[in-house]
Amino acid sequence: MKDQQRPFVKAVRQFWATREKQAKSQRARGGSDQGSRSAVTGGKQMDGFVQAIKEAARKAGVAPSDIYTSKDKTIPGFYRPTKEWDILVVVRGRLLAAIELKSQVGSFGNNFNNRTEEALGVACDTWTAYRQGAYGASSDPWLGYLFLLEDCPRSRQPITHVDEPHYRVFDEFREASYAKRYELFCRKLVLERQYSAACFILADKDKAKTPDNYMEPNPELSSAGFLAEFIRRVRQD
Repeated sequence: MKDQQRPFVKAVRQFWATREKQAKSQRARGGSDQGSRSAVTGGKQMDGFVQAIKEAARKAGVAPSDIYTSKDKTIPGFYRPTKEWDILVVVRGRLLAAIELKSQVGSFGNNFNNRTEEALGVACDTWTAYRQGAYGASSDPWLGYLFLLEDCPRSRQPITHVDEPHYRVFDEFREASYAKRYELFCRKLVLERQYSAACFILADKDKAKTPDNYMEPNPELSSAGFLAEFIRRVRQD
């Protein structure tokens, strides 16, 4: 694929390098960072994605001072006072875009429900706050959701059992791996208009330094498409 079709190669490389650095630091202190906690500690893991998206906004004509990635990333909620996003674009008082960046490495079973419930809660809270006038005269904000999942045998293994004590689950979840479940989740977030766009990528740690260090199982959730939609929304002509 051409470079413009793989805009997050450097971000994925930085993701794995940062995780390794954090793990070494943790071990040096005599601790560990395993299991479910490893998915949520060390926010700097996603800094490469932040920088790539920030650069895309800048090239679209957004002033650097209108792109919030390190501070002032908080906007009001409806069911809670505030929500801090990973990236905000606010131009002349108008909320143009808000982006959430998440990842999952290991502990797939322990964290899948937490991740889905969290993303849905954020969307519901934000859209309700918007309808209640929390963001002034802004037109519909563009909400983006990007998810990186570790590409490994465990994340791709079909899950043969789901609990159905009363009713049948939807057929698409039968034999679906965690990779497939996350893909379905991201697609449905957009289909049901919880988010304006979503990006879902699978990244193999052993391929971190290669030019093809991530894959996109669904073209509807591609990194290039995600960035193109974001650029269209924030472009300043």
